[in-house]
Amino acid sequence: MLTTLIILTLALALLLSDKLRPDLVSLLVIVSLGVTGVLTPTEAFSGFSRSAVVTIFAIFILAEGLQRTGITEQVGEWLLRVGGTGETRLVTIVMAAGAFLSLFMNNIAAASVLLPAISGAARKSNVNPARLLMPLAFGTILGGTATLFTTSNIVISSFLRDAGLNGFGVLDFVALGIPISIVGIAYIALWGRRLLPIQSTTERFQALRHTDDDLVDVYHLGERLFRAKVPQDSILTRLPLAETPLRRQYHVTVVAIERKGLPILDPGPHTLCQVGDILTLQGDEADFRQRDVEPYLEIQPRRDWREEDLESPEVVILEVILTPRSRLIGQTLADVGFRDKYGMTVLAIWRAGSPITMDLAQQSLQFGDALLLQGPRVRLPLLRRDPDFIVFSEPPVETVQLRNKAWLALAIMLGAIIIAATGWVSTAEIMLAGAIVMILAGILTMDQVYRAAEWKSIFLIAGLLPLGLALTKTGAAALLATQLIATLGPWGPYALLAGLFVFTTLLTQAMSGQAVGAVVAPIAIQTAQQMGVDPRAMAMGVAMATSMAFMTPLAHSVNILVMGAGGYRFRDYFRIGWPLTVVLFILVMALMPIFWPLMPQP
Repeated sequence: MLTTLIILTLALALLLSDKLRPDLVSLLVIVSLGVTGVLTPTEAFSGFSRSAVVTIFAIFILAEGLQRTGITEQVGEWLLRVGGTGETRLVTIVMAAGAFLSLFMNNIAAASVLLPAISGAARKSNVNPARLLMPLAFGTILGGTATLFTTSNIVISSFLRDAGLNGFGVLDFVALGIPISIVGIAYIALWGRRLLPIQSTTERFQALRHTDDDLVDVYHLGERLFRAKVPQDSILTRLPLAETPLRRQYHVTVVAIERKGLPILDPGPHTLCQVGDILTLQGDEADFRQRDVEPYLEIQPRRDWREEDLESPEVVILEVILTPRSRLIGQTLADVGFRDKYGMTVLAIWRAGSPITMDLAQQSLQFGDALLLQGPRVRLPLLRRDPDFIVFSEPPVETVQLRNKAWLALAIMLGAIIIAATGWVSTAEIMLAGAIVMILAGILTMDQVYRAAEWKSIFLIAGLLPLGLALTKTGAAALLATQLIATLGPWGPYALLAGLFVFTTLLTQAMSGQAVGAVVAPIAIQTAQQMGVDPRAMAMGVAMATSMAFMTPLAHSVNILVMGAGGYRFRDYFRIGWPLTVVLFILVMALMPIFWPLMPQP
């Protein structure tokens, strides 16, 4: 028991400190429980075979099928089209769309599907995107309270089955989740949106392509652009750009070339420099002047730069944001050979509310970074299909290649959900069967399946589930439950539920909900059993609390996803999130006796 509590404490400390990745911490937990003899090897690795992990894996596959066939895109665009031009109505529709999609798919995936559509809605309705993105994130979280398919809900359900109790069914969350979603959306639409930041374009991220704000101004790119003419006998003459010393020695990038009065935008590495060319360079002009050698490039008078100066019918300026599972995270642009791989030039990076325009090739990319790109317009479809990016541009008419199978994908998903709701077959088995049918129907390939799975979450859950087993096996959960009862028990079972709810909610603000559920659920079940109250009701209260991820950006990955895109700060989440959390806490405590009474019914 002592060993288990030490491992639990160290795991929580590592998760809260963010010193190591959460999935790595979970693997360390497996090894520690096995090496110390707390669990047998079979028990230590049992997380990978648990139905909870299988269900989560299957949901990723099914959601990918809906996305690739265009179902999610069509739903999101339809909902946004009916949003009108009023901010209140648009916020309501955005949140409703996010909540609806999160019933069937991962919250991050739901938000990613809707982000590009929101850019168009924001432009057409003349609404600041920062007024829509946090509501979108909160909407997906709220929708997750109404479905079993939220990761933390699946995890908590698995602990009920471990305790010899019935796990949660697909429809068990509806009675609480629907009122929570409605009240949450109403709060944000009627009051919470008033607390959203109203920021100038220089203070907030403008990654949404179709706003009226000029991207060159937003990124302060004009401050780093200057023009220089190639003189007679220049060392650049007749050299391809890739062989010139401009980038290596002078630390500048050629953004455009003006030749005989005609612009060449986004010149390729094999473009030859000629006498008389006027180069548009990105870099430090003062530093360039010091490094330039005879015959010196002729610096041209400064000018005001606009986005349209760097675009043409063939060349586009656009922004992309890195997805949570992007393979570029942790790598530099030089490491991945960005220009060669994607055919695009990175002009700037937006990170934590401000642009980065220097030493771009050596910047290690981070989750939530946005890249300002310049490149051939024909590359847009490839970027949109790349799982590493979310492209903030209105999609062309046909970006999805499997629209003819859209209704089949929808039928497979709905069929799996309906059968799972009946309880005839276990949820894990039917959801995995649905995922396999997606593959057999040609909607997904096996390679796409492996890319669709969010392995970070799968390893996190598979590693933490054995920790819950260890808490129960060693009696540690029972000990913690006894202490909890001694503290809150005299006030009654609902005081105990309230205490667990508050504790779980606070922990969720710094850790992922699934990790919190894996730690708190065994304690909650043991507490309920010792007090003689319904363990499923207590577990339901904890499940609702793991979704109260509104007060910090760290509480949920979807909050981090929109943080940079909306130009939000830490305090913005707290200012809007804590009243929402209090309102939903009161609502849950009021509804629990009606739908999930703690005391067993006679």
